[in-house]
Amino acid sequence: MTPDATDRRILNRMQEDLPLTAHPYAAVAAELGLAEGELLERLARMKAARLITRFGPFFDAAAMGGAFCLCAMAVPEAEFDTVLTKVNAHPEVAHNYERTHRLNMWFVLATETPQGIAATADAIEAETGIAVLRFPKLQEFFIGFRVAA
Repeated sequence: MTPDATDRRILNRMQEDLPLTAHPYAAVAAELGLAEGELLERLARMKAARLITRFGPFFDAAAMGGAFCLCAMAVPEAEFDTVLTKVNAHPEVAHNYERTHRLNMWFVLATETPQGIAATADAIEAETGIAVLRFPKLQEFFIGFRVAA
């Protein structure tokens, strides 16, 4: 799927704050000159096409008693898609990236408790037979990252 001009406007807008209203999609749709239904349909289509995987606010899991951890795996190329499917099946997995490096699969785990990191990483190791290297956050920086569509 190739996004059209309206899809690109939606993608750019959805990287900003969502209105704190009972109907945030209706408010965003109005900003973009769209009907709420069209906005939702386009978002669903882009998600189905894997143009997007998720969007929305980032919460500080650690401040709420949870935890984040950057993880990496060295996945044999022939098994990459199979392992990717197993890893992404865990709701704790976010931001899955493929890299051209020995450690070619990177992702973030976000769990409700610090113990959830080990439990989820251990489960992924058991399911895939591949070690999950864990790189806990030592310091955080805000960079305001946006990608223009």
